[in-house]
Amino acid sequence: MAIILFDDQRYQTLLPLTFTRPVADLRIGILTIAQKWAVNLKKSYSFHTRAYLQPKFQLQISEDNLFINGAFCPDEQLLDAINQLQEGEMLKYENSLVAVKLNSADAKDFSAEKIYDCEVTYQGTPVVLTYPEDIFRKNDIEQRKDFALLTKGRTSANISSTNTIIGDNFFAEEGAVAECSTFNTKNGPIYLANTTEVWEGAHIRGGFALCNNSQVKMGTKIYGATTVGPYSRVGGEINNAVIWGYSSKGHEGYLGNSVMGEWCNIGADSNNSNLKNNYAEVKLWDYATNRFRKTGLQFCGLIMADHSKCGINTMFNTGTVVGVSANVFGAGYPNNFIPDFSWGGAEGMETYALNKVFETAAKVYERREHRSFNQVEKDILSYLFDHTKTYRENWN
Repeated sequence: MAIILFDDQRYQTLLPLTFTRPVADLRIGILTIAQKWAVNLKKSYSFHTRAYLQPKFQLQISEDNLFINGAFCPDEQLLDAINQLQEGEMLKYENSLVAVKLNSADAKDFSAEKIYDCEVTYQGTPVVLTYPEDIFRKNDIEQRKDFALLTKGRTSANISSTNTIIGDNFFAEEGAVAECSTFNTKNGPIYLANTTEVWEGAHIRGGFALCNNSQVKMGTKIYGATTVGPYSRVGGEINNAVIWGYSSKGHEGYLGNSVMGEWCNIGADSNNSNLKNNYAEVKLWDYATNRFRKTGLQFCGLIMADHSKCGINTMFNTGTVVGVSANVFGAGYPNNFIPDFSWGGAEGMETYALNKVFETAAKVYERREHRSFNQVEKDILSYLFDHTKTYRENWN
C-alpha cells in the first residue's frame, strides 16, 4: 500500500513556511511529519501537494493507497483508527479529512475537499499543525514521542566522561561527539544523532534534539523544547526554537519561541524579542487573511521561511514573520512582516532580484555536496517570486 501525504487548506495558514514544501515536510519534534508516518507505518511515502511543488515532492500512486493529512502527527490511537479503515472509508476529525483508503482509479481523482461515501469520526485528540507558532508550541509533545519512537529497544552510545548528564532521558547515536558540556534531561529528553558535535562548555536543558551532521558551538546555552535539524550550526542562546536544517545561527544572540526554515543564516549578535514590553498578546502576519492574527500567546518570537538571512546585530521585534528568501540588515527594528524576496531593513525595503537570489542560493548549496540547486529549485523560487509580488508592492 502506498502512503500519500496530502495538503489540506492548512497550508495557507502555515505560510510562509509551506511556500517551499508540503505540510508533511515540516519538522516538529525530531523528525519531519512525513518521517514520523514512515517510521510508524514502516513504509515509504510520497506527496500530494500543489502543482508547482510536485516536481520536487513527487506523487506515487499504486493499486492500494492510503492518503493521510500531512498536518496530523501520528500517535498510537490515530494509527489504530487509520489501520482499521477499509477501502473507500474516510476518517474525519472535526471538519478535516484525516485519512482515506483508495484504489488506483479513485486515487487519481483525490481531493482533500472531496466527500467520500463512508465516513468514520475520529474521537481522539491528535497533534495538528494549523499555524506556524504551533511548531514551537507543540515541539515538546512531539520531541517526547519521537524520542520514544527512535530509542525503543536501543541503547545509547557512550560519550566522553568529560560531560555531565543529569537524568536518564539521554540518547546519543554512534558517531555523536560531545566534550565538557552539561545535559540536563529533567525537563525533557536529549537526543544527539550520528555525526553531531557538541563543543566544549555548552549547557543544554532538555528537551533537545540535534539532528545529523549538526554542531553546537562552544559556550552555547539551550533551553527546551528546541530542535536543530540536520547540517546546521548553532551558538549563543536558544529557547524553544525549531530550526529545520541546513541553517546557521552560529554566534552570540538570542533566538526564542521561534521557527527557522532551511538555508537560513542569522548574523552575529542578532536577537529576536519574544515578549512585548506591555506583556500583551502577540499577533502574527497571516497570509490567508492578509492581516495580523491574534495568536493567544504572550511569548512568540521569529518565524523565518526558507532561504532568508539577516546581517549582524539585526533586531527582530516580537512576533516577526520573514518570508521566503528575504535579506534583512541595518539598524533599528524592521517591520513585523517582511515580505518574500525583500532586501533591506528598518530604513526601507526593496525587491531582492531573482538573479541575485539564484546566485546566493547556488553558493549556499555548494557547501553541501549532496544537495543541488537545480532547475527544480529555481522553478519553485521563480513561481514564488511572481506569486508574492503583491506583498512587496504593499509593504516595501
